[in-house]
Amino acid sequence: MFGKIRSMVTGGAGFLGSHLCRRLLDAGHEVVCVDNFFSSGKGNIQPLLGNPDFELIRHDVTFPLYIEVDEIYNLACPASPIHYQHDPVQTIKTCAHGAINMLGLAKRLNVPIFQASTSEVYGDPLEHPQKESYWGHVNPIGLRACYDEGKRCAEALFFSYHRQHKLPIKVGRIFNTYGPAMLPDDGRVVSNFIIQALKGEPITIYGDGSQTRSFCYVSDLIECVIRFMNTDPGFIGPMNMGNPREFTIKELAEQVVELTGSRSRIIYEPLPADDPKQRQPDISLAREKLGWEPEINLEEGLRRTIPYFKKLLGATGEMA
Repeated sequence: MFGKIRSMVTGGAGFLGSHLCRRLLDAGHEVVCVDNFFSSGKGNIQPLLGNPDFELIRHDVTFPLYIEVDEIYNLACPASPIHYQHDPVQTIKTCAHGAINMLGLAKRLNVPIFQASTSEVYGDPLEHPQKESYWGHVNPIGLRACYDEGKRCAEALFFSYHRQHKLPIKVGRIFNTYGPAMLPDDGRVVSNFIIQALKGEPITIYGDGSQTRSFCYVSDLIECVIRFMNTDPGFIGPMNMGNPREFTIKELAEQVVELTGSRSRIIYEPLPADDPKQRQPDISLAREKLGWEPEINLEEGLRRTIPYFKKLLGATGEMA
């Protein structure tokens, strides 16, 4: 390979995608960002537009794309319940048709392709913590199925292309990730709590707050993705990517209130259908194969994230 590595990131204007684009540019890559802005905006990548090594293509991955690149990171898909349930048919199309189109491109070019899968493939797990060998406990016809089953279908496609066409793939199952560049209205628990706390509004917990999540700061997650893509072609995953430290939703709410200095009180609402009661990755495989371990704990990650949302709210005059 001559010259710079030309990397394509689908969903590159999204939360994770924009961080990945920056990281690849910092590593000396040429980066092609592909996004249709269904659940993202240009704000995340605005600072990159003047970089001569950065190229933006507005495109929907449910349609074929003809381009020459050296590697592909397939992150295209709305990832929060509010966005993926807004147009469930399009979500399934993005997961399935998008995977077929990107796999077809990778096959034509014979280049490695990374699939951003999700912990949602485990559904409401009966195994805890979740290992990659666990097949999951998913409602195939529920409100979340467009995303859960869409991502499971994408994994099946990736492994089928690998077995049938010897395509070099990497499948990473991403657990709850947070940090700057999250959308303020995406409905995810970290952004919800921070926004409510900064506005002085009641912090809404769905259920009794005893359900658990494991929160990974975005820079740790991106480091894991990069290391995974650079491993031996024989190691294809699936591999869990996340922080194994487990917190209850109530503990997260209390920590956000403390770190923002908010006077918000906590209120409780009914738990949505099929919402997982617990979620914690077993990252033994990532430790063994990548020598990777998350470095940023929840308190430090929240301290790095809260100023981003303060700035957003300050710009819109919504601060309490």
